[in-house]
Amino acid sequence: MASRFLLLCSLFLLAATAAYGDRQWEPISTRDPLVREMAEFAVYAYHPGLKLVSVLKAEREIIPGHNYRLCLTAKDSKVRGAPPKKYVADVYENGQHNFTLRSFTPIP
Repeated sequence: MASRFLLLCSLFLLAATAAYGDRQWEPISTRDPLVREMAEFAVYAYHPGLKLVSVLKAEREIIPGHNYRLCLTAKDSKVRGAPPKKYVADVYENGQHNFTLRSFTPIP
């Protein structure tokens, strides 16, 4: 199941990368504290009732500032026993530690 999700994430990231033309995306560690902070920001900005469970995959595009694409799981913190759901979040970081959520898409 997890490998199927990572395949879906990879396909989604590939399609999104193709849509942006020849920009260069590079994989980054999901353990990077900045990635974790951005993922928590994205989840909260999308819906304050969600809680980040994990970051499964992360990529960065170097432009003035940075674009990040994060595959993550989050669950509804207000529903006891709610199963985690999968999402792809696009976050812009301006180089001064300010984040902007550009998109947050559920993955079936």
